[in-house]
Amino acid sequence: MLFDTHAHLNAVQFEGDLEEVIERATSEGVSHIVVVGFDHETIKRAMELIEQYDMIYAAIGWHPVDAIDMTEEDLSWIRELSQHPKVVAIGEMGLDYYWDKSPKEIQKEVFRKQIQLAKEVNLPIIIHNRDATEDVVKILQEENASEVGGIMHCFTGSLEVAKQCMEMNFYISFGGPVTFKNAKKPKEVVKEIPMDRLLIETDCPYLTPHPYRGKRNEPSYVRYVAEQISELRGVSFEEIAEKTSDNAMKVFGITR
Repeated sequence: MLFDTHAHLNAVQFEGDLEEVIERATSEGVSHIVVVGFDHETIKRAMELIEQYDMIYAAIGWHPVDAIDMTEEDLSWIRELSQHPKVVAIGEMGLDYYWDKSPKEIQKEVFRKQIQLAKEVNLPIIIHNRDATEDVVKILQEENASEVGGIMHCFTGSLEVAKQCMEMNFYISFGGPVTFKNAKKPKEVVKEIPMDRLLIETDCPYLTPHPYRGKRNEPSYVRYVAEQISELRGVSFEEIAEKTSDNAMKVFGITR
């Protein structure tokens, strides 16, 4: 059993062959997928997918790149949708200093509001962090995000940062980059994360793992992430698959 904790099957890249993509995932042992909505269109599509497929759950939030577009009405809408039993997290949220569409102060404000909302509705949060580690950790600490905890999505940071996040009740999730030949840091860090804090994901259609790097990513490829981690840690693929699935069920509050 494999659990893809972060997928964007609501992206336009899957409009033509979603059924086949899900069939391939199932045939590779993927039993659960969390589809992440991060703006109007992708949230609406995520909500449609959880009604259509038993194996799909949703996380809903507002991406930091688009923080400048979020209104109070959007926040209320997310609060309302979060009551659906198959909405299992708020996010992805966080900070992104790589793209400059949304000013940093607006990103921070929207990030804080979503943490507060997650605490209000008692759901874990999914964190997007790009080139903003210091500020992300500071805001998580200041907003007492440990009350709900959550996931550091597609983690590529240092072991020290991972430890800070785990102290705040966060799980550390690895995706395609851990399979890249030149990705020394994720390979080193993934060996040190306690097994009960480890998650896997695809972030599809992005960040496709080796050997399909450069092509569209999809949930069936989460197997390559698990295989790489099992090799790096010197444990069986089955153990990684089982433990990361158990961890995902726990953080998302899903029962088998």
